Amino acid sequence: MKKNCWEVMNCGREPEGVNRHLGTCPAAKEDRLDGIHGGIRAGRACWVVAGTLCGNEVQGSFAKKCENCGECAFYQQVRQEEKGRYVLSIELVSKLRPAA
Repeated sequence: MKKNCWEVMNCGREPEGVNRHLGTCPAAKEDRLDGIHGGIRAGRACWVVAGTLCGNEVQGSFAKKCENCGECAFYQQVRQEEKGRYVLSIELVSKLRPAA
């Protein structure tokens, strides 16, 4: 079974997580990316979600966190696991844009 970011990173910021009282991470609430890379909500596409709580700090927009996320061990794990099924970030970001 594929793990979501909050399971690998052990942050406890998912719904029902031990640290949810500190705030639920936006990746754990983002339904528009549910199922991407086999994850729950954006749990396997967290790098495109603005305001994630990695390292207990708000990470900002995709553009601002792009470089840091590219170096993240979880991001690299997903890329490796998905190989030819990896959905490009540009496609994921387009799913997050409001409908016109």
